[in-house]
Amino acid sequence: MYEAMEEEIVLCAASSYERKFYLNPEFEALPESIRQELQIMCVMYTEDVGGVLMLVFDGEGSLELKVDHEEDDFLFDEIGSVLKIKQMQQERRELFESLEMFFRVFYLGEEFTAE
Repeated sequence: MYEAMEEEIVLCAASSYERKFYLNPEFEALPESIRQELQIMCVMYTEDVGGVLMLVFDGEGSLELKVDHEEDDFLFDEIGSVLKIKQMQQERRELFESLEMFFRVFYLGEEFTAE
């Protein structure tokens, strides 16, 4: 369990450069269907716009989608990236909220409250 985190914790990441997907081993307890959905979502993002996509939890348990790309990557689609992130946030809002709740309960030790 994490106490008052100051660092971000990476949930997963995908890279168009290495053509790889990474899932933090600390989150192996997530259901297989969730892990697969995260992998598909991240890989599809990097196939569409390039670069690197990371899903990270901040110190308060909020899930953030972070994008990075190599400076000399002229094929990286910055506009497409912004649009794709917004689309993912809308279409996967329920998944992201569930992941935040999972993290807050199991990693930050917060009480579960059904809203």
